[in-house]
Amino acid sequence: MIRSLMVLLLACGFATSHLCAADKTVKVFILAGQSNMEGKAPNALLDHQATDAKTKDLFAHLRKDDKWIVRDDVFIKFLDRHGPLTIGFGSPGRTGAELELGTMLGNHFDEPVILVKAAWGGHSLCKLFRSPSAGFPAAEVLQKELDQAQARVKQNNEKNKKNDPLPTLEEIKKDYGSSYRDMLKEVKAVMEMHATLFPELKEHKPELAGFVWFQGWNDQYGGENEYASNMQHFIRDVRKDLSAPKLPFVIAAMGQNGSRPAAGAMLTIREAQLAMNDVPDFKGNVKAFRTDVLVDKAAEELFPKWKENVEQWKLVGGDFPYHYLGSAIWFNRIGHAMGEAMLELLKQPQ
Repeated sequence: MIRSLMVLLLACGFATSHLCAADKTVKVFILAGQSNMEGKAPNALLDHQATDAKTKDLFAHLRKDDKWIVRDDVFIKFLDRHGPLTIGFGSPGRTGAELELGTMLGNHFDEPVILVKAAWGGHSLCKLFRSPSAGFPAAEVLQKELDQAQARVKQNNEKNKKNDPLPTLEEIKKDYGSSYRDMLKEVKAVMEMHATLFPELKEHKPELAGFVWFQGWNDQYGGENEYASNMQHFIRDVRKDLSAPKLPFVIAAMGQNGSRPAAGAMLTIREAQLAMNDVPDFKGNVKAFRTDVLVDKAAEELFPKWKENVEQWKLVGGDFPYHYLGSAIWFNRIGHAMGEAMLELLKQPQ
């Protein structure tokens, strides 16, 4: 009888351990957009500001023993790169908002976290990120695009004595939504292959937990007036295609204007992004916030004279205004605001 009881207990223990393994989850967050979601703060700038007496306190929570923390509970995939979260997962040699955002999410959850970054510079919502339910733009817009494409090929043929075929309307249409489809492929690949990408998580089941959007610049050139409509379509299509009807959705609204008032197409896009807060069925599950109010004023003040002060400029910035001056402080503030908005949404009943 004792032996039978021991066998039973061992069997129960075995079953329980397997059940626990099956119950382990890893929270998956999607980070999508264009070049600013890629991340443009130079790593050298982060290294300097993390040790400079004037700024090091802003980065202290990201470092230990005078080194950047390499998280053992937050992992990231950005195109052909993947691994534990630390600096350097932005554009080559650079870091983005993912560092601060991922740190906040990792600190919040008991479960590990995966960040899937699907970001490509110069990709607009009105074309490449255009989602299925938005359909194609008006016929006259497509025809204008076709005429311009054909004119370029004709000019190249004449100049180089070539006979390349002219683009067709169907070829023009193929580009619409291509980044949206690539984004979905990135997400689904991580959901299916997370154990291969991150062996530490082989016993964890991926659970889609949230979406962060950081984009807008290229829509200033013809896509601004339909941005609000395209954004609503995008949110609803993402949720439908990923079978996540209430997926928390954070939008970092355009703010490259910094301390100056936004105007023109930039203002139109920013207001369209912020308007998602007022869409009835987005209440409590979508949060847009302003990034201009988070400006790094030291970088902003020096930028107009950066060419005359190159060495000084390298200590505060590293890019142009459309990339938030490459400011590590500005990108970190944006990442923090992303994290605050996401954690606020996650508190809401779904």
